[in-house]
Amino acid sequence: MGQQEQVATSLADAVGEEIGSSLAAVDAELARRYPGDPGTRQPVHTVYVPGDAFTSGTIRSWGDRALAALDEHAPDAASFAAVLGIPDALAAPVHDRVRAKLEREPVEDLRIDFEDGYGLRPDAEEDETAARAARLVAEAYANGTAAPYMGIRTKCMEAAVRDRAIRTTDVFLTGLMRAGGLPDGLVLTLPKVTYPEQVAAFVRLLEAFEETHGLPAGRLGFEIQIETSQSILAADGTAAVARMIDAARGRATGLHYGTFDYSACVGVSAAYQASDHPAADHAKAVMQVAAAGTGVRVCDGSTNVLPVGPTDRVHEAWRLHHGLTRRALARAYYQGWDMHPGHLPTRYAAVYAFYREGMEQAAARLAAYVAKAGGDVMDEPATAKALSGYLLRGIDCGALDTAEVARLTGLTRADLDGFATPRRAGLTVASG
Repeated sequence: MGQQEQVATSLADAVGEEIGSSLAAVDAELARRYPGDPGTRQPVHTVYVPGDAFTSGTIRSWGDRALAALDEHAPDAASFAAVLGIPDALAAPVHDRVRAKLEREPVEDLRIDFEDGYGLRPDAEEDETAARAARLVAEAYANGTAAPYMGIRTKCMEAAVRDRAIRTTDVFLTGLMRAGGLPDGLVLTLPKVTYPEQVAAFVRLLEAFEETHGLPAGRLGFEIQIETSQSILAADGTAAVARMIDAARGRATGLHYGTFDYSACVGVSAAYQASDHPAADHAKAVMQVAAAGTGVRVCDGSTNVLPVGPTDRVHEAWRLHHGLTRRALARAYYQGWDMHPGHLPTRYAAVYAFYREGMEQAAARLAAYVAKAGGDVMDEPATAKALSGYLLRGIDCGALDTAEVARLTGLTRADLDGFATPRRAGLTVASG
């Protein structure tokens, strides 16, 4: 023990109090605008089904069709891994988990579409379809056949279809209320948003519904679909998507990129419209920065190349989809849109390989951080947050088991949650 240091200060307490007072408004603004990740499960994909095609058997049908595609075009772990370039060590674990997922929970998030996939119909027909969708969703949650997340995509808030969007939303939500109430996994998607005022208008619609039914304020949230150039860069040069999040007043749950509408909007020819086009990367980078810290999740778009036809064509489409999914995961886009049952095997294969190949390293780094053991990588609290989030996402989607993560890290699920969402767990994460 050395000599004890003498601690002295020069400033009066009033100085700190004055500074604290001057920043009180900023503190409140930071807490309001940047609450951090909600700490809830994020689905790995959103499946898109036109309103008139949705039935009580849709989810099971997608799983069965995906399994049939595997049986026909890659009947075992080795052949499936060879098509996608999955390492031999991961071939069996990934294949087995993909099949188990398709049997148990083939769809994590399902959106019943009343926009582009449904088109313009007579009002009476869309009313009937929306009411039917509400009944089927309520029945699915009641009998245990629902996806973890389900909901609708309405038409947009532009003048030509605004009234139809309002009415379909009303019919669907009213149907759910009459069937017993809003399910916890309910999701609404607002497409083709161009101005923040359109987001504010949708907020007003949801507020009115909540007031009418005596629901808690803020019960209804929604995703904002980014499909126009104006939603990324406004006429005044600002990032409109950031103002859209603010206009949602805490109700925005996600920003979903619309691959084909956005590509067409900025003039990309049809042959080159894809989620890895530079125009797409720019839009998604702006979305990602705008959403960071707000609790709003980002979601990639889809590919329109379907895995159908002879085996060589299916394999080509699988490789494309698998590669796009892996690319998105590496760029922290943990969710994307799937448009065909044949996309499910490659969605889950890409996701499961991503988490399983990094599990041991992530677990070791987190365990070393907790034990303050050091090692060849010097991690900080922010990295511990990322490591925990990575492991939790793997557990939630079925890529990893809670028990194996606990064995490797020595941490419980509650421990991981605490590191992943420290502000919500009452912890403080320093940065450096």
